[in-house]
Amino acid sequence: MMELRYDTFYIGGTWVRPATDRVITPVNASTEEPLGQVPEGSEADIDAAVAAARQAFDDPSGWASWEPARRAEVMDRLADAIDRRADGFVERVSAQNGMPVAVARQLEIGYPTAVLRYYAGLAREAVFDETRAGLFGGSIEVRRVPAGVVAAIVPWNFPQALSMFKIAPAMASGCTLVIKPSPETVLDAYLLAEAIEEAGVPAGVVNIVPAGREVGAYLVAHPDVDKVAFTGSTAAGRIIGETCGRLLRPVTLELGGKSAAIVLDDAELNLAEIGEGLFGSTLLNNGQTCFLGTRVLAPRSRYTEVVDAFTALAGSLTVGDAGDPATQIGPMATARQRDRVETYIAKGRGEGARLTLGGGRPAGLDRGWFVEPTIFADVDNSSVIAQEEIFGPVLSLIPYDDVDDAVRIANDSDFGLGGTVWTSNPERGAAVAHRVRTGTIGVNRYIPDPAAPFGGVKASGLGRELGPEGLAAYQQIQTVYR
Repeated sequence: MMELRYDTFYIGGTWVRPATDRVITPVNASTEEPLGQVPEGSEADIDAAVAAARQAFDDPSGWASWEPARRAEVMDRLADAIDRRADGFVERVSAQNGMPVAVARQLEIGYPTAVLRYYAGLAREAVFDETRAGLFGGSIEVRRVPAGVVAAIVPWNFPQALSMFKIAPAMASGCTLVIKPSPETVLDAYLLAEAIEEAGVPAGVVNIVPAGREVGAYLVAHPDVDKVAFTGSTAAGRIIGETCGRLLRPVTLELGGKSAAIVLDDAELNLAEIGEGLFGSTLLNNGQTCFLGTRVLAPRSRYTEVVDAFTALAGSLTVGDAGDPATQIGPMATARQRDRVETYIAKGRGEGARLTLGGGRPAGLDRGWFVEPTIFADVDNSSVIAQEEIFGPVLSLIPYDDVDDAVRIANDSDFGLGGTVWTSNPERGAAVAHRVRTGTIGVNRYIPDPAAPFGGVKASGLGRELGPEGLAAYQQIQTVYR
């Protein structure tokens, strides 16, 4: 990849110079080589972006006043413009965060545009106003109006998919946005801006300012922001939640996870049949995925068999440069993230867990932030590696006695975002799934569906994205008595 250099931000429907000369230098996670340079946003740049979004929202004939079907037409054009840049998005995302290109093509292009088109369709079909009979006479008009200016803060692990979780429902509802991408993944944000410009999205509806955590905090607390949407760590989410609570500002928080993959005693363990599903729900994107089932709960009656199956699965994966189509496990997104994962692996060893695979850096990959797929067996659910989010290709296999014990262990977590149940009896699997305290869970599969609400309970967050519920998160309710 050639080094890409930008010297402007996309604010107010045009490209503007930054307020300072600070820069962000994204780095190739597979080679540790610089990929380019973009300006780093400042508080002044956030002020300009919020002002543009505010003006676009407050304009009496602007985006918020448009008929939903008219907004949907623009959203469909935006999806088409993104599709035309598919190769560029895949290359840039993969290089920056280490996501294998095979995964990036599916989840950083196909998935975001599916979300965008879903909400365009929902905008055409949803009921934004309804009239009810009043209990005391007269009628009641219930209006679902756009929430206003949205501050959307996006992480580095799925930068385009998680941007669209916010952009699509916000645009469908009539909101305007200021997007703050993570400093680790900024080059793809410029392609998004180009697509927004090409699609004819009105000026100020979507503004993009790459910046760090301090500037993100300034955006969250900005007096002209009406709603905040954040995806990231639980620690950062708590801080954002505290700010929004003090300001009485609506907020959606999609945070961390330590989900359970419950293997029942009747589960099919033939990797030729279920290997792809197991991989997608436990090790996807190099383990840098919030909903993954990184605690694998196995019945004692089949424990050795389950350990062998997951060890074989992880051992069969191709580890390498994220840009290679054959790669299944790429590098960690940053050196800091690799250090974090290696620290947890050391803690697992220190706690007495049995290492059946991995635990080090792959041979022959001397450059790039690689970690071997790692399997720990005989893990106690109270241990650090079972309770804290590692965010790397590390699985903890935990034995259980019976289904009640499995459910108890699954629920013994500060988190509650995802999960799976593996069984040859789907009805039995669903019955177990219903008992797990989590926002989402799958039976013999897991993939967040654009039509279904996604989010967590406990330390995994507040509110929901996707589905009609995701649209509602960008609306306020006004009642008019007649």
